[in-house]
Amino acid sequence: MESPKGIELEQVTAWLAANLQDMPPPYEFELIAAGGSNLTYRVTAANAARFILRRPPVRARIATAHDMQREYKIIGGLQGSAVPVPQLYAWCDDSAVTGSEFYCMELVEGLALREQSDCAAMTAAACWQAMESLVAAQVAFHQIDLEAVGLADLAQHDGYLQRQLKRWKRQVEVASQREQPLFDELHAALVATSPPSELAPGLAHGDYRFDNCILGDDYRVAAVLDWELCTIGDPRADFIWSLNYWAEPGESLTWLMAPPTQHPEFPGRQQVLDCYCEMSAVSITHMQWYNAFSWWKQACIVEGVLARLQQGASGGMKVQSLEAIGERIDAYLQHARELLS
Repeated sequence: MESPKGIELEQVTAWLAANLQDMPPPYEFELIAAGGSNLTYRVTAANAARFILRRPPVRARIATAHDMQREYKIIGGLQGSAVPVPQLYAWCDDSAVTGSEFYCMELVEGLALREQSDCAAMTAAACWQAMESLVAAQVAFHQIDLEAVGLADLAQHDGYLQRQLKRWKRQVEVASQREQPLFDELHAALVATSPPSELAPGLAHGDYRFDNCILGDDYRVAAVLDWELCTIGDPRADFIWSLNYWAEPGESLTWLMAPPTQHPEFPGRQQVLDCYCEMSAVSITHMQWYNAFSWWKQACIVEGVLARLQQGASGGMKVQSLEAIGERIDAYLQHARELLS
């Protein structure tokens, strides 16, 4: 059997056989095509039992964005809480096994809404159910007792917006191979106009959307995935970030290439906003600034993806041409500028 990208077959097989009960070798590995960052494999054991193995990219790693142990800790802290997450199975910190640390967890079966075609069978009632469940899970992790779940030491509790602005500017400086002065111009404007902290800090997922969740047969969230960008911060900023993924029918400038929420049966952004405010008892202020910040941050993230693609680290995902990705980043920055002005 040929070793898949990122997996040293012989060493990984031996490690899995020694550390996973009731999941005997040989194993089949399937790289799940959905992300441009950490690599996720669906693994099938000899007895047909299946699980997930997750590791950092093979190349072009960014330490703060690809910290497997941190992600493992977050999912571990949320086990048994009101936030649905997969069950963890095993952690490997020996990079000699396959070139990096990795972990294994439960494969949660269900529906991942990555594009409009995934919503084809959904009725208006199913779309509303999915939206309410998505929002409810976000409210749950925003309001979770960090001390009780052992995550209070995950990050600083204050200065979230300034930390985010500093972090993403630095990521672009380190990763980007393009000249883009608008990144710096917008960064300076966002720093100068950032709103004061008004809410208690909470667990901020960092990239929460349908694409990073699994829905069950009832269209409720069965598992929240991809905690690699999670930190402690402003719940309002984390929600507005997610809201900007909620593209409506007819919109051309979007964060996803075929946003599932453009399915006509989904409620609109205003209804999502109203739902969050009602469930969380939080009032959303400084909306324009948070929207501008979100578009700038998305441009920073996609710039990092572009840099990794230029180095050959595709993560198995479907992507546009490098030129088209660059044009999309430029459009995000221009939109952020319009929002700020």
